[in-house]
Amino acid sequence: MVNKHYPAQFKADAVALYRSRPGATIAQIADDLGVNRETLRSWVRADDQQRETGRPPGVSASGRKPASVEDENAELRRRVRELEEERDILRKAARYFGRGDALVNRFQFVADHQQRYGVKRLCQVLGVARSSFYYWRSTEADRAARDAADRALAGQIKTVHAAFDGTYGAPRITAELRDRGMRVNRKRVARVMRRFGVRGLRLRRRTRTTIADPAAAKAPDLIGRDFTAPAANRRYVGDITYLPVGDRGFLYLATVIDLHSRRLVGWAIADHMRTELVLDALNAAQRTRASLDGAILHTDHGGQYTSRAFAAACAAAGVRQSMSAVGSSADNAAAESFNATFKRETLQGRRAFTNEHEARLASFRWLHRYNTVRRHSRLGHRSPIAYENTAATIDMLAPAA
Repeated sequence: MVNKHYPAQFKADAVALYRSRPGATIAQIADDLGVNRETLRSWVRADDQQRETGRPPGVSASGRKPASVEDENAELRRRVRELEEERDILRKAARYFGRGDALVNRFQFVADHQQRYGVKRLCQVLGVARSSFYYWRSTEADRAARDAADRALAGQIKTVHAAFDGTYGAPRITAELRDRGMRVNRKRVARVMRRFGVRGLRLRRRTRTTIADPAAAKAPDLIGRDFTAPAANRRYVGDITYLPVGDRGFLYLATVIDLHSRRLVGWAIADHMRTELVLDALNAAQRTRASLDGAILHTDHGGQYTSRAFAAACAAAGVRQSMSAVGSSADNAAAESFNATFKRETLQGRRAFTNEHEARLASFRWLHRYNTVRRHSRLGHRSPIAYENTAATIDMLAPAA
C-alpha cells in the first residue's frame, strides 16, 4: 500500500529529485516514488512559494495581511524593489563565484560592496552569517601568513613529488620532508596537495564491507540458501554495500529485503559502517511493516550484525536472526544480487558518483523506483509493491478453509 503520511525529509528529497531532472515531469517522478501526482505537485508549489517569498502568500514582511488594496500595492512595490536589488547583487556576485572557494568569495564580495549595499543586506542575499563575515575579516592577516606558508610547503612537496616520478602520496612525501629536516604532519601535507592538485599514484582497492568479529555470538543459518518465502513479512535478508563517491570517498547503504516479494522494506545511507547504520535500516523496515514479529532476518557475519545492539533490537522487534557462513557470498546471494543491480543501474559504467549529493539523490530515486516501478523477472515482471498487492487480492478472494 502507498504511504499516506510522508516525513518532511521525504518531501524535500522528492522535490530535490524533481528539480535535479529537468527533462522529467511531475507525473514521472510521482510514479517513480509511488506518490500521488497532485500530492507531489503541491509539494513543488509550496517549495516554489518558499523560494520566492520566504513566507506564505498574502502575508506582508511584518507578518500581517494587507489592510487595503493600497497597502497591498505598496507591499508589492517594496518587494519588487527588493527583488531588483537582489538581482543586481547576484549578477555582480556571479563573477566572484567562479574563483574557487564559494564561501571565501562570498565574504570577499561583501567586503568589496559593503559601502553600497551594507553588510546586513549582502549577507542576507548571499546566505552567509554576518558574524562569520566579521570573523573572516578580522583574521585576514593570519590567513595571509598561512597562505604564504602553504605555498612554500607546496614548492617542497612538488620537488619531492617530481623526484620520485609522481608516485608518492601524502604519507611518503611527509616522511621524505621529515628526513630533510622539516617539521610537518601528514594531514597538512595532504591538505596542501589537494589544494595545489598534487596527486600520488594510487591503486583502487576493493572496499570490504563485511568485517567479522571472531568473538561475537553467531546465529544459526535458518535460510540454507532458500531465498523464498510463502508470504510477505516472513523472511528477510539484510546487507551493507558501498557507494563510491569522488576519487576516495564512500557512502554506505544498508538494506532489508523481503524474500517473498523482493520488496525493499527498509534502507539507510550514511558515511560510516557503524551499527547505527543497520539499526536505522531495521527501524525503517519496522515502520514499513508495522510489525516484524516472528520474521527471520538473514545476514552475513559483519560486526554490525553480530553486535549486541543489533541483537537487542532484533529481539525487541520479535525478529529471529539468521547468519550465513563466514566468507560465503552465495549464502546471502539475494542481497548480493540486489547490491550488484543497484550499483550497475545507478552508476551506469562510471567508477563513482561525482559527489555525495548526487549519490544520495540517485539512490533515493532508484530505491523507490525499485519498489514502485522497476519490474522484477522473478515476480513475473511486476514491481515488488504490485506483486504484494496482487498476492493480497488473491488471498482476499480465496475461499476460507
